[in-house]
Amino acid sequence: MRIVVVEFISLDGVVQAPGGPDEDTSGGFAHGGWTHPFFDPEVVGGAFDEAMSGAEALLLGRHTWQTMAQAWPQRGGDPFTDRMNAIGKYVVSGTLSDADLSWNNTALIRGGEASARIAELRASQGGDLLVMGSPTLVRSLLSDGLVDELRLMIMPVLVGGGKTIFPADGGLHTLRLVSAVTSKAGVQVCTYRRVEG
Repeated sequence: MRIVVVEFISLDGVVQAPGGPDEDTSGGFAHGGWTHPFFDPEVVGGAFDEAMSGAEALLLGRHTWQTMAQAWPQRGGDPFTDRMNAIGKYVVSGTLSDADLSWNNTALIRGGEASARIAELRASQGGDLLVMGSPTLVRSLLSDGLVDELRLMIMPVLVGGGKTIFPADGGLHTLRLVSAVTSKAGVQVCTYRRVEG
């Protein structure tokens, strides 16, 4: 299985709270929903549809999973929403228990076992493990060399600070640009793959 990370990201590398003002205000973040002026269903939405079409399961951090688990089950009636609710999900958490897993088809990966368990999943046969949001998890995955592909929706905006996906581990991580598409609103949808070796 490949691990594919899909992120909305600002020009200054922020991924925090792209969807709405109350999504994640930690650290005093006050710009939630900063992606809205730049979203278009054809290019940006199409990139998410394409990523979902190759996904076997979602791999999410606790906060992102909880945010999605509150929102997606209430929606319905379109193929993307139906797919989000039906697809298998893995949530990495040191605080959740199996009793907390209210969103259907969710399995818990305990925080202390995350790296080894995710490496096992990645070594198994199947479609992609798709990661959305989850900046703490993504930083860990990048540091551990477990990300096979980054699909970044680079928005033409500076947010001025907030959570990022990039590790500060001193490690060199070389990627190769395999595709780039620009939307009418100036969003660069860039797909990078890891360079083996």
